Amino acid sequence: MTHETLDASAGTLPAEAIDAIERAATSAHRHEELFSERAANIRQSAVRDVFDISLRPGLVSLAGGSPYLQSLPLDRLAATAASIIANDGLTALQYGAGQGTLELREQICEVMAAEGILDAKPQNVVVTAGSQSAQDVATKLFCNPGDVVLVEDPTYVGALNTFEAYQVQVETVEMDQYGLVPELLEARIAALQLAGKSIKFLYTIPNFNNPSGITLDRERRQQVVDICRRANILVLEDNPYGLLRFEGEPVAPLRAANPDDVIYLGSFSKIFAPGLRIGWALVPEHLQRRYYLAAESVTLCPPALNQMLVSAYLREYDWRGQIETYRALYAERCQAMLAALKEYMPPGTTWTSPQGGFFVWVTLPEGVDTYPLLHKAIDAGVVFIPGAAFTPSDEPSNKLRLAFSAVPPDAIAEGVRRLAPVLQEAIAAL
Repeated sequence: MTHETLDASAGTLPAEAIDAIERAATSAHRHEELFSERAANIRQSAVRDVFDISLRPGLVSLAGGSPYLQSLPLDRLAATAASIIANDGLTALQYGAGQGTLELREQICEVMAAEGILDAKPQNVVVTAGSQSAQDVATKLFCNPGDVVLVEDPTYVGALNTFEAYQVQVETVEMDQYGLVPELLEARIAALQLAGKSIKFLYTIPNFNNPSGITLDRERRQQVVDICRRANILVLEDNPYGLLRFEGEPVAPLRAANPDDVIYLGSFSKIFAPGLRIGWALVPEHLQRRYYLAAESVTLCPPALNQMLVSAYLREYDWRGQIETYRALYAERCQAMLAALKEYMPPGTTWTSPQGGFFVWVTLPEGVDTYPLLHKAIDAGVVFIPGAAFTPSDEPSNKLRLAFSAVPPDAIAEGVRRLAPVLQEAIAAL
């Protein structure tokens, strides 16, 4: 059920028709025997399924974690892009360096300094096609089929899809309201090692976790790294939302004090524009060459034009001011979401109160499965992501993710109002 495909027409077609369509789409063909074993683990994510549905007119989408690009100076950016092609087109449209341009890698170090990483060197930065590509490279580089990757429960669905595609055994570690629980991490590692498992890395989103919105407590951060270091396990820290804290200064990333034990993943998708597909990995110096070669074997080189546009944005625009605009905007929308949940949610539901990022995580009473509720929610005019998408387990989930980043406050309130009766009916049926 976790990664079950939901046809885009699921809101209108009867179940028998959907089953027939899916059977026809997956019927045996002589080429089926050519697929690798790995191919069986490559599936479309529930997030992508719901993203397609959320484009229907009239629906309030609380599903997609998209940044609000309307606040960008699009006319000026268009002129910048045109200038790059007109004046430096032979470079912008040509193959480039596999590691990324030196200018951008130097600027990425400045961005990371704003997040609390003060010792990053450009030679240890590898520019990637978004942080999704950086996850893929790390998994390919370190994991054999059957190796273990530890993740928070819940965690980012795109990472789960990557790990499963490489035939990795994904093991979860529970979180509480303060993030990953160090004692549970240590116990899980000990149990897996006792069973003879090879654990390669912990994948963590410590700031405003996707999907839960939970932030790893400052006091726990070094504990988590120390536990992994003692077990010779790398930490893969994914931090696309770190600068989008609603109030106060960013909490120092795990990588800040641990340059040899943490591979740090960053992205311009949330602080600039996801369509450019530019992210990066800050890799420990002793791992950099192999990581860079593995990345180069996938993309050959990150797109030069996109890198040059990002560099121009960081060089010529007030990117820090734009982040402040985003922080205020998302804080307002988060408060609208929390106020609507307080007003409309039925008794028995609880939710997180994020300090930044894009998401709120809603928990229903035990026994409610939120996946089948998606169809009813679509009929009611609202879309969410079922909680089952964010765990490797095939068990039903009583949780769901709501995204507030791309939706105006009044639409957020209307979406929650539409959702509430669907949840109330499910709770009453227990």
